[in-house]
Amino acid sequence: MIRIALAVLAALSIQPSLAETRLVHTQAEYENAVQTLAPGDTIMLANGEWRDFEILFTGKGASGNPITLTAQTKGEVLITGQSNLRLAGEHLVVSGLVFRDGHTPTNTVISFRRTRDDLAYHSRVTETVIDRFNNPERHETDFWVMMYGRNNRFDHNHLVGKSNAGVTMAVRLDSAESRQNHHRIDHNYFGPRPILGSNGGETLRIGTSAHSLADSHTVVENNVFDRCNGELEIISIKSGRNIIRGNLFLESRGTLTFRHGNGNIVEDNVFLGNGADHTGGIRVINFDQVVRNNYLSGLTGHRFGGALVVMNGVPNSPLNRYFRVDNALIENNSIINSDHIELAAGSDAERSATPINSVFRSNLIFNEVRRNIVTVHDDIGGIAFSGNALNAVGGSPLESGFINAGIKLRRAGNGLLYPADESLPKVGVSRNLEVLDRADTGVAWYPKPGPDNRFDTGKTVNIAPGLDSLTDAAAAAGAGDVISMAPGDYLVSKTIVVDRPLTVRAPEGSARIEFERTALFEIAEGGSLKLDGLTISGAAAPDVAGNSAIRTSRYSMLTNYLLVVENSHIEDLNTNHSFHFFTIAGHTFADNIQITDSSFHDITGNILALDEETEDLGIYNGEYISITGSRFQNIEGAIADIYRGGTDESTFGPHFELRSSALASVGQGSRNRSQASIRLHGVQDSDIVDNEFIDSQPVRVTHIVGDPVTVIAGNRFTGTPEPILLEFSPR
Repeated sequence: MIRIALAVLAALSIQPSLAETRLVHTQAEYENAVQTLAPGDTIMLANGEWRDFEILFTGKGASGNPITLTAQTKGEVLITGQSNLRLAGEHLVVSGLVFRDGHTPTNTVISFRRTRDDLAYHSRVTETVIDRFNNPERHETDFWVMMYGRNNRFDHNHLVGKSNAGVTMAVRLDSAESRQNHHRIDHNYFGPRPILGSNGGETLRIGTSAHSLADSHTVVENNVFDRCNGELEIISIKSGRNIIRGNLFLESRGTLTFRHGNGNIVEDNVFLGNGADHTGGIRVINFDQVVRNNYLSGLTGHRFGGALVVMNGVPNSPLNRYFRVDNALIENNSIINSDHIELAAGSDAERSATPINSVFRSNLIFNEVRRNIVTVHDDIGGIAFSGNALNAVGGSPLESGFINAGIKLRRAGNGLLYPADESLPKVGVSRNLEVLDRADTGVAWYPKPGPDNRFDTGKTVNIAPGLDSLTDAAAAAGAGDVISMAPGDYLVSKTIVVDRPLTVRAPEGSARIEFERTALFEIAEGGSLKLDGLTISGAAAPDVAGNSAIRTSRYSMLTNYLLVVENSHIEDLNTNHSFHFFTIAGHTFADNIQITDSSFHDITGNILALDEETEDLGIYNGEYISITGSRFQNIEGAIADIYRGGTDESTFGPHFELRSSALASVGQGSRNRSQASIRLHGVQDSDIVDNEFIDSQPVRVTHIVGDPVTVIAGNRFTGTPEPILLEFSPR
């Protein structure tokens, strides 16, 4: 018996030590535990809030026996305040954490390195959430995830709501140890990213211009990109030999772009625009790119943001410009009910190198209304077309290599449309293309956001006239509530700070509001405002210059806001000079400003001035500005002054519309620096249609960059100069 016991003890003594799981409750306990980790060990963070926690996770696990950092309960460990995570070493796994209610104190939230020389290899971050973990300064650049090293994986994570400048996730190739990396990025949920209003809003970037001739060998597969609207490029590929496959793009503005680098493959992806504005597909630049078996439906984007874009290049291009398309293979893609295919796009004096040695075959281009959607901007003799199909399109610039006849489509079990006629040559995507389910990405224990319905989603609160009855109701209102005002006179003695979506409504013309502060409403972080049927008077405002009926926060705002004014009457903003209807601060951004069926008179300032970003860096203050069916009389400033400067081409806006409105004596004030009734500088899409201008300053439009479209039609000018349109080339 003694001999047997000694034999057992001897056998145990030569076995590796058993893996340990250590539950830690404080940062000090964590720091002690991480220093003694062995392969197979686990550090578990106790449930609760970990504030101002800069996590350094290092160690050397083994293949099949990693070192793990996880949560006691997934989703119940909140990393808040000024916090981040760095992992460096080998065979490390991080899971179950939630980064929320804070921002990184460095330039990255999660980094696969400790220092430039201490990187992560064969390591994984999974089931982790980053939710609106944004620097409070909108244009302070940081990154949520940066991958370095080799053979790392980022999977089943949930990233949503990045609204400050900087790429959501990037793969870096700035050292030899991070090239040919063979990273895998899969099954992640890239949730809504709002419009940034400048360059620097990509969701995923692989490489940079400086290292774009290096190969990355990164695989990006089975991810969902849901309303990723930051800028023109959803995914920016700036390296070689990457594979982007099996992903789902839902109502995302912009394109998957081969920006730099060669020999990339984009296949088996599904793009569903559902008619949302500026939704795009794939943009091809550089050498040896493959685009095959992708389904692109309901995409509305044009120019560089179309459903399929093949670019012109720059002869002898520097790294940061556009190499010509050479040896591209574009085959078996289905482009269904989308608006634009652009070939030799960007053709100009600089981008004069047309595509060469390329193949476009077996693609299905279907449009129900049989409208031509293909625009050819330059010579496309370097593209060989064969075996493609069009749906009886008249006037198509593509003839050779296309069957152009009526096509009927039938929806298959995967939800996609295919030709019903089996005799049609094999065109478009394969019948076994799988459409990724949004539920199969990200984490199961953290909700994915639904539609962005901000107004009229809460309760209705009825109020009576009186001193500060509106102020008190607004302070108590919840997100989406409606304040319904009874007829009568209201006096507001405090500026009403709107930090959630709020509607204020009255039967048209029955409720009159005066205010005693320099502003009636201030739209603050998280706020949006809808006014319907109100009369607002500035008669009680203080006798100082620079008042506003509505203003934004005076500081940078991360959340894009909405301002809607309907059936309302704004009057007597004239107690002193420069009394504006709406003023903004720099680094604030409106998704949408709408004025409908409203009247404005006797105002000494501007109605809408979105002109605070004057550094000419491609930054601007609002995406969609619309004025319809409204009347303006005796306005000393401009109805709209919108400024977007610089040469960057990474954004779609601003957009401006003035329709079916009347302007009388507008812009004639001596302090109107724009010398215009409307000034549009760098606006990309303008419609000024069916308006009447009487005794007003002219409309002034300056085209700066991109391919701006300005329509000025059906207007009547009395005592008003004709519109002034300037074409300015910054190069």
